[in-house]
Formats: sequence, structure tokens, C-alpha cells
Amino acid sequence: MAPAAVRDHSVVYAPRIQELLAREEKVFRIDATTVGVSDCHLMAEVVAARPVLATERSVFKPAAGADIHHDSATRTIRALGQDVMAGIRTPPPPARGLSGSWPYAATSYLRRWLFASDPLPVSLLSKRGITRSDTLSRVVDRAVTVWPGSGAEGGGTALAEQIRDASGTQDRKQAVALYRRATATLCDGVAALAGNALWLMGPAREQRGARADLTAVLWETLRLLPPAWMLYRKGGDAYTALHPEIRPTDNVALFPLLMHRHPDYWTDPLEFRPERWAGVADPEKTPAFMPFGFEGARCWAKHLVVPLAERLLTVGLDNGLAIRGPRRDAEVPLRSLLSVRFDAEAGS
Repeated sequence: MAPAAVRDHSVVYAPRIQELLAREEKVFRIDATTVGVSDCHLMAEVVAARPVLATERSVFKPAAGADIHHDSATRTIRALGQDVMAGIRTPPPPARGLSGSWPYAATSYLRRWLFASDPLPVSLLSKRGITRSDTLSRVVDRAVTVWPGSGAEGGGTALAEQIRDASGTQDRKQAVALYRRATATLCDGVAALAGNALWLMGPAREQRGARADLTAVLWETLRLLPPAWMLYRKGGDAYTALHPEIRPTDNVALFPLLMHRHPDYWTDPLEFRPERWAGVADPEKTPAFMPFGFEGARCWAKHLVVPLAERLLTVGLDNGLAIRGPRRDAEVPLRSLLSVRFDAEAGS
């Protein structure tokens, strides 16, 4: 299920991902305690078998020694939505910020675009140099908990306002954690999606033709190189009746990456064909397509990802952003987000 090349660009997957792509079975054992699933019907049954656990969520897992309550999660989603919509409507930073190693350059660019208005030290929460260091992250978290700062009148993001409005140290600690997680999850995910799309579109001469419908390009990218390529569910009795391979002690790994490439579900599954989405009113209702999860367990920011990625790509392509150098293969390392790694350069 792994193509040798996408147009004239090839993708070099990490060995563990390559092993998964070589699997022909739709239900298979990965190790002694984990079963992999790429069958669309069984995946839907696994997701529906029980509610997702708090510890299985990337953003709303427990923080500061306590669960994240539903009202806090809802406020965070709404605040992030306000910030993204406001960012899309404002002029972007200079496009030269998109030059460099992707997806890191795109991640930093998005953080500047959406969250640079936040006061110190809140703005440090989303800085990549800070987030890469556990020690610096803890220092900044404590500083923001004690003194979140106060932005100018009408300034700052809605997410930062939640930190400033928190009542008590515990609530502020959770607000800090939600700020960090929400900004990282959104910016990292959008950067990965946009980078994957840029690579799949090919060299600059092909990008001009693909830009007629960037939305379709992004949906096809979500099919062929979905950043959220695996969903993980901890084991339990809820899954044992669904398939004889699954035991009570088994964890279950769901693989949209494999399902999206299976010939039982897709015509020419390894071909990058954005035109397959022409006229599709609601891509998420397409059978065997799970870019953001199933109903009841979908990504909390799914309504923000594609519009923001399209805006990011539009800014880049309007400013001559292109893959740098003659290289025609790119690595996809084993990470929680599936992202192609390459260097890009914006025009002058």
C-alpha cells in the first residue's frame, strides 16, 4: 500500500510505518498486547463500543492533577475557534517566515500569526524553543500561573483571556495546560497537513495547476497522508466481542492511514487525485474516510484545520513558496503526527 513515488516526489517512511503499509490483513497483531485494525466497519464498532477515555484525548486529558471538566473543554474549543477565525481575517506575517525546514517553519509561523498578540509570559507557552525543553516548560508554566500578564485593551487572544480570568491557582494551572496543548495541537496539525499537501502537489510548475481547488488538495492529502494516522484505544472487555483476535488485555490501534489506501474502499488508492473530491459536499461522510475520527470521537478542532491550512498554503503559494533544491524524496519519521520533512523557500 506504499507507492514508490507520488508524481515525481517519493516518500520514505520510517521502518515501522513501512511495515504497517506492507500489511494485507485488515485486522492483525502488532505485538503481544496490541491489535491493529484498518477495516472501516470494525473501526467504527471499536469507536462506538465505549466513550473515549480522558487519558486517550490529546488535549483534554487530566492536567494539574485533575480531570478537565466538560465546560472547560467547551470554553477552550470556542476560544480557539475565535482566535483562528480572527487570525484568518488578519494580515499574515511576512512570508519569509515560511522558509526553512518543514513542518517546523510552518508551526512557528502559525504561532506568530495567531498568538503573537498575547502578553509575556503567556506568549512563551507556544514557543517551540520552550516547548522542546521540559525544564523551560515547567518554569514558564509556573511563571504564567503566578503572573499571566495583562494585554492591552482589546489585545491578546481568547485563549489567553481564559488564563487571566481563571479563579484560583488550580484553575489557572489547568488554563495554562489547555493553552499550551490547544495551540500546539492546532499549529502542529495544520503545519503537518499543509506540508504534506505541499509535497504531494509536487514542484512549483505543478502547484499552479493544483491551486484551482486547494480545498480538494487538502482533502486528498488527508486521505493519502493523514497527519492523524492512528487512533489508540486502551484494552478492555468492550472490544472482545467485536473480533476474535481482540483479547480483554489487548489495546487497539486504529489506522486511517491503511484504510484510506485500501483498494476495497478506493479507486486508484495510491494515486494523488484531488479531483476525486470535486462535487463532494461533505467529504467526512465518504465511506472508509476518517481524517478526524468517527462520529462521537471526532477531533475537537476539525472545523478549523482545513480552512487554516488552506489560508496558510494560499499565503505561501502567493509568495512563491516552493520546495528547495533538487531533492525528490522526503522522510516521514515515526511520530504521533504523520508529516513529510523537507526544506522550502518563499520567493523574495
